[in-house]
Amino acid sequence: MTVRFVGAGPGAPDLITVRGLRALATSPVCLYAGSLVPEELLGQCPPHAHKVDTARMTLDEITAELVAAHEAGHDVARLCSGDPAVFSAVAEQTRRLDAAGVPWEIVPGVPAFAAAAAALRTELTVPGVGQSVVLTRDAANATPMPAGESLDVWAAAGGTLVLHLAVQRCAAVVEALRRHRPASEPVAVVARASRDDEVVLRGTLADIAERVEAAGVLRTAVIVVGPVVGVAEGCDSHLYSATRARP
Repeated sequence: MTVRFVGAGPGAPDLITVRGLRALATSPVCLYAGSLVPEELLGQCPPHAHKVDTARMTLDEITAELVAAHEAGHDVARLCSGDPAVFSAVAEQTRRLDAAGVPWEIVPGVPAFAAAAAALRTELTVPGVGQSVVLTRDAANATPMPAGESLDVWAAAGGTLVLHLAVQRCAAVVEALRRHRPASEPVAVVARASRDDEVVLRGTLADIAERVEAAGVLRTAVIVVGPVVGVAEGCDSHLYSATRARP
């Protein structure tokens, strides 16, 4: 039997891949984070499926559920918000499964930063404006960041920053960014991207913290920093250029 780590998408129940939906519909056991996975998506589980909310469980407890399902001969859909490749804690779970001899695979999903870009109606890599995207997070009240990956490092490097798990400390994040970027730097905060209650806030480093506080945004949000935010200009890419040699 197999444990499938399925990207459940950023929040909208229809932003899950066909492969992910198939895994969910054919697995008699489903583990999910109750605060992040929509109830409508859980409705796609088989009738009488064993559903486990992992929101308040430890890694050991989660592992025990996965191993028990495997020993009982059941496939498992382990739903991850967004895409399992980014801030999903999949690595620590799969290490435990490898040690227990439990087979597993990953089914990718729609990441939160992609849903945020869609809400902003912008491309994060606009030719002539920004061609690099750094996905990172705030280190406060979380696992420490590796050496050389501080917010100061990324802010100074340039490009577009997408910050996860940072909106609660928006003012402190802005203060760190202002050491390397101008007050006029465009910023957007997208909370609950793709959901019916989605919130989009636009501003600059000079005022975004105040806008976030006024809107009462405290969680489930990404911060996007850089000139590509809401940009309407830029040069055309070489991809479709008439001067590009084509076979």
